[in-house]
Amino acid sequence: MKIKVINPNTTLSMTRSIGEAARAAVSEGTIIEAVSPSMGPVSIEGHYDEALASVGVIDEVRKGEADGVDAYVLACFGDPGLMAARELATGPVIGIAQAAFHAASFAGRSFAIVTTLGRTLGRARDLVLEYGFERQCVAYRACEVPVLGLESDEEGSYQALEAECLDVLDSTHADAIVLGCAGMAKMCARLSDRLGVPVVDGVAAGAAFAESLVRIGVGTCKTGEFAAPLPKQVDGLLESFSVSE
Repeated sequence: MKIKVINPNTTLSMTRSIGEAARAAVSEGTIIEAVSPSMGPVSIEGHYDEALASVGVIDEVRKGEADGVDAYVLACFGDPGLMAARELATGPVIGIAQAAFHAASFAGRSFAIVTTLGRTLGRARDLVLEYGFERQCVAYRACEVPVLGLESDEEGSYQALEAECLDVLDSTHADAIVLGCAGMAKMCARLSDRLGVPVVDGVAAGAAFAESLVRIGVGTCKTGEFAAPLPKQVDGLLESFSVSE
């Protein structure tokens, strides 16, 4: 089985750590291919970044379909390009936010999201509503560490993240913490030990769910909404994304 884990930003050091987190979550013999697109922003911290990153995600899924990939994990908490990717893929396509919410809901009755920058909290709220977890999610918090800061100052970022998690647990008594950025994956185990509650990294959850869905033969529905894109000419810079008959 081959699972392609797509880091929608172009920071390769983060892609490597994301790949390590995914490999630790799957069975021996399952191949994890961790990639970044050839185009896109170096970090994703808003709607503009997500819109640009979605094109790179689509490109990587197109390549994956040609290479016989069995499933995909989109390793950005905004799940950019998720629905478009499902139109292209026959196997499962898992966004890490959706995966993390499901995993946290198995761990307890409530969870809190702790992410990077406050400007992304609106997107987190949108996804909670879209995926149907508004009853379980009791808090949205940001530690105000930029995405690239998770790489450049790992210890300082961890301390800020831990402090925010402790504060939200004290004020809400949430049963679990959902980490709101793929770049936080390497901090998950340390946080879980410190906090004493389940801490969910969406990269690990997404990889485990993707592997399980492939094993039980569940792919993406190819009728209706997620049928293949209609044949269509695309002009300008995106001409190579035209869909032929």
